[in-house]
Formats: sequence, C-alpha cells, structure tokens
Amino acid sequence: MEQPHTERGTLPGKGTLVIIGGHEDKQDSREILKEVARLSGKGKLVIATLASHTREGYFESYQKAFDDLETGELVELYLDERSDANKAAALDTLRGATGVLFSGGDQLRITSLMADTPVEHCLREIYQEGGVVAGTSAGASMMCETMLVKGRSEETYRVGELQMAPGLGLIRGVIIDQHFAERGRMGRLLGAVAQNPRVLGIGIDEDTAILVRGESFTVLGSGGVYVADGSDITHSNVAEARTGETLSLHGVRLHVLAAGDTFDLQAREPGLYRA
Repeated sequence: MEQPHTERGTLPGKGTLVIIGGHEDKQDSREILKEVARLSGKGKLVIATLASHTREGYFESYQKAFDDLETGELVELYLDERSDANKAAALDTLRGATGVLFSGGDQLRITSLMADTPVEHCLREIYQEGGVVAGTSAGASMMCETMLVKGRSEETYRVGELQMAPGLGLIRGVIIDQHFAERGRMGRLLGAVAQNPRVLGIGIDEDTAILVRGESFTVLGSGGVYVADGSDITHSNVAEARTGETLSLHGVRLHVLAAGDTFDLQAREPGLYRA
C-alpha cells in the first residue's frame, strides 16, 4: 500500500533515520555510533558498504568501532552487481536485522545497485517495523527522493553546475548535503533549493547527524546542521540565467542548529536546545 504523504516532508517508516554528515568519530566518544547501537539494540546490525567501488576495509573499521558498544551480530552487505540484489545471500544478510548502516563512497552506486530490488524492499521492511536506517556521507545523500550527486564546493553557485538523481526516498521533502562546512557546500545547497523551493535543503557537518523520527529531527554530534528554507523566495534567476551565470536568490530563510536542537519538518520551524 502506498504510504500517505503531504506536500511537505513526511516519512514512510516507523523507525529512525540517522543521517550523518561523514567522518563520524569511530575512536573516542563515538556519540553517533553509540546512538546507532542503542537504536539497533541486541539485534543484527548490517553494515552496507556497497557505496564503495571496491572492498576497502570499511566493514573492518566499523567492526572495531562497534566492538564494545553492545550491539548484536555485525554483518556486511556488499553487492558487486545489481543482480546480486536478487540473490538469497543478500536477503539472508538483511533478514532479521534491526539496523542497517550505509557507509560512504558513491551514492549513485547505492541507488543503481539496489533501487527497486528485493534488497531495497527488505530495507524498507526493516524501517517499517521500527528498525534504524543510518547512512554517512554518500549513505546520507541517498536517503532523499532526489539526491545531490555532484556540484562544486567552496564557491558561489553558478547555474547548471549541479548533478542530481533519484534517491531511495526514505525521507521526503528534503535534499541533503554532507561534509557541509568542511567542504564549503552552502552554494550548491542553495542551488538545489533554488531549483525546487518546495524542498528543504539540509547541510550536515562531519561528525554530526540528524535523528529523524516521524515529522521531526534532533541534532547529534560535534558540528552544525544548516537548514535552507526556500518557501518564501521572492526572486530567483535559476530558470532564466545561462549556464555558468551566478545564481541570484532572494528571501531564503536559514537556520543553523547545534546538538540537541530539533526541527519540525512539517511546520518548518526549529526548536530550542533542552539540556
């Protein structure tokens, strides 16, 4: 059955999304990974490393990071080809899991390998049944209906520079960028919002995450989260400007959130930190 949704960001699952801006701490406080472990409980936690073009030790690094965090069984999901997403071995890896964490790499590899396959359907079942789905870096970007794939960092956005593609749509009504402050990605996030002011632009710093439940999220970690709201834009040249011209955009609302702050995705309003 198709999940009901409204024009602004709603979520199709009963679980929790942990959307991480990349480079989460794996050695010291491990605040974000501790929350993933807590949410997954004693059940199976799947580390989905398919964003990587080769097996580069991602799973081993998470084995060490989760070693003393009281998780259940830790297993790796990797797909060499899209056809692997139809095989019993991949489904057996996911079956019975209470959490799935997507590592970084190439978000297009995630969607091209698993979108509309039994693996994706199994992932959605885990989320529907109250499990946690986490993703860092590329694993964060692919959460959206439309994901940001490429675009220049550390400079003002110029019309026509963005590459976007369909994501998995675990969260609706937003577009997410990661490694945000560290790579100077405000320009390209505003470029994405200019193309569709209905969606909220969310930029997440490294070692920072948003925990999404229902219609709101809470910020966790050491950095900031930036929310660009284009619903009150009064002027944009994105449709008329020639490729390469500087974006002109008036009336964007910007919120900067820190650990403990909340944000209501329906009302498009932040909440204050509560100790």
